[in-house]
Amino acid sequence: MRKYFITGLLILVPLAITAWVLNLVISTLDQSLLLVPERWQPRTLIGFDIPGLGTILTFIIVLVTGLLTNNLVGNYVVRMWEKLLHRIPVVSSLYGSVKQVSDTLFSSSGNAFRKAVLIPYPHQDSRTIAFLTGVPGGDVKNHLDGDYVSVYVPTTPNPTSGFFLMMAKKDVIELDMSVDAALKYIVSMGVVAPE
Repeated sequence: MRKYFITGLLILVPLAITAWVLNLVISTLDQSLLLVPERWQPRTLIGFDIPGLGTILTFIIVLVTGLLTNNLVGNYVVRMWEKLLHRIPVVSSLYGSVKQVSDTLFSSSGNAFRKAVLIPYPHQDSRTIAFLTGVPGGDVKNHLDGDYVSVYVPTTPNPTSGFFLMMAKKDVIELDMSVDAALKYIVSMGVVAPE
């Protein structure tokens, strides 16, 4: 009886969590339908909501925004908008930080999370997987002797939280492993080993 129960859990728990996450993402993206006038919303037109319609609308908004801003006039409008935002006291620091992080993460030329590495952490006799994010800059590099690299150490099972460390380059071992495989290994707490 116990064996069958555990087998059932192993099948149903990943399915339930996947369904829950998809439902959360889709219902969040469906909020974009609030931008549509009420007389054009599915509930008014056909009498009920269509799950996922807001997700499609969000995708179209993102695509059109990218299309419109990827030319000379669009770039000018974006620059003017950013100048305006940088003049608003609280918004300026918040927007600047978020913009810098998103530019680093989503830029095709950026180096964020491009390489999985093995580092000594939390002490010299243990190892963990981290992601190479670059090299220390600014005044920080003036206070470091030798070659250092910046790494992000994600926590398990939630890799969105973690630690930022600057480590001697000699202590960092580059792994022959994709970032996706390393993330799966971390999220699964070592259960799903990379091939």
